[in-house]
This record gives sequence, structure tokens and C-alpha cells, in this order.
Amino acid sequence: MEQRSAENLANNATFGVVVTDEGVVLVDPGGSWKGAEAIHARIRDITDQPVKFVIDTGGQDHRWLGNSYWLAQGATVIASQDAVQDQKVRGSPQLSALTQLLGEQLSGTEPAYANVTFANNYTLELGGLTFEIMHVGQAHTPGDSFVWLSAKDTVFTGDIVYVDRILGNGAQSNAKSWIAVFEAVAALDPAHVVPGHGHATTLQKATADTYDYLINLRTRIGTLIDDGGDIMDAPKIDQSAFSYLEQFDSLAGRNAQTTYEQMEWE
Repeated sequence: MEQRSAENLANNATFGVVVTDEGVVLVDPGGSWKGAEAIHARIRDITDQPVKFVIDTGGQDHRWLGNSYWLAQGATVIASQDAVQDQKVRGSPQLSALTQLLGEQLSGTEPAYANVTFANNYTLELGGLTFEIMHVGQAHTPGDSFVWLSAKDTVFTGDIVYVDRILGNGAQSNAKSWIAVFEAVAALDPAHVVPGHGHATTLQKATADTYDYLINLRTRIGTLIDDGGDIMDAPKIDQSAFSYLEQFDSLAGRNAQTTYEQMEWE
């Protein structure tokens, strides 16, 4: 649950690795060239199979800034069109921030984009497995996608799901559509959920830590607006039911204010 640092190479997130008879599918590339290299080292501990495909699930730095490494290894990178657009818009400030946080550990990292893109859905077949990549709307970022591996009853959610850590509702997010995107994930009724942040979990836990939090956030901000409250009152809404989540103290108030701004324009 740590923040980006020179030690973690901007890999402060959860990544997915699926080994097939024909190669590896990696869900999210890492947050830097060296971060991708570190992921590759871990994959080599598991299998000698090459990484054939990398799926960018969104526009946060750890969802795409490792792309250049994987493209150099000959992998195909897949992302939604909205994710690529978001990466192009926010790439420069992301790299500037990472320069301050990672220093020399950012060396080699260059913006590189998916060479296969899609609007809403993309189906990847490899080694007898079918990966359904679905982008149904904006969540934490405009281009967030989830990956459904029905043969394993497993969904990889990227930043659509956070567990054990409070989610971040930022300027690039939309809490209202995030709820709808989560509902699309839940409709699959997966046995296993691999979140964007936190350990592999159940749908029940994912619902408690992400969906229920978003519902509480919008419900209480909606009441505040109806009662004539302003944005300075937003951090005072009751989010205490979620105080067990890591980084609650640093993010809860900001999430409330961002939600207020979003709901004002609905």
C-alpha cells in the first residue's frame, strides 16, 4: 500500500500474470522501464515462457509507463482508446512527478503506447484461454478496463477495485460512472478478484472496500448539496465506516471535495 518511490520503481500497484502454453499475458506493465524489468524478473521465477501480451488497464502511470520495456521485448500491448488518450494527456505531468520521486531510477522510461487499441471490448485468445477485455466507462481514470478470464472464474480489475486501501477519486475520475463500472464487474459474479491495489480477494471484499465506499460518498455528498452545504463542508461528511482503510486520513477529505465538484455539474 506504499506510495511511489525509488525503491518500488513506481510499481505501487497490483499486477496480473497468466501463464499459458503459448506464452504469458501480463495485466499492466509497471510504472517505469526498471519497474517493468523487475516484473519480468519475477515472471522468470515462475516460467520460461515469453511475455506475449501486455494489457494496460488504464491511464495511471503504473498502468502504462512500463510499455516501452515490453515493446522492446517484442510483446504486443493492448489498451482502450480512452486509456491511450488519457495517457497522452497526463503523461507529461506523470513523468515530471516521477522524476522527483524516482530520480535516476526513472532512467530509460519513455512514453510508449499500445499497438492494439479498442473502443469498448477486445477478445484475446492465447494458449487455449480467452481474455475478455472490457471498457464500459470511466472509473478511477477515463479509460479503465477490466479483464475477464472466465475459464479461471477470475477478473483483473485494474484501478476499478481497491481493497484494504481507500480509493482515490481525483480530477481524472468519475464516482458516478465508477459505480456503474463496478456493477458491470460484479455482474460477472467472479470467484476471484485481482484488484488494482491490494491482494487478490473476493467479490464481497471488493464490494465492501470500493463499491460501498463510493455509494456512501455520493449519498452523503448528495445530502450535503440538498441541504445547502458548500465544498468546505464536504470533508466533514461521515466516512467513519471506512476508516479501517489504509490512507484514509490523507484521502477521505479530498475524495469528498472532488465528489462535491463532480455532483455540482450533474
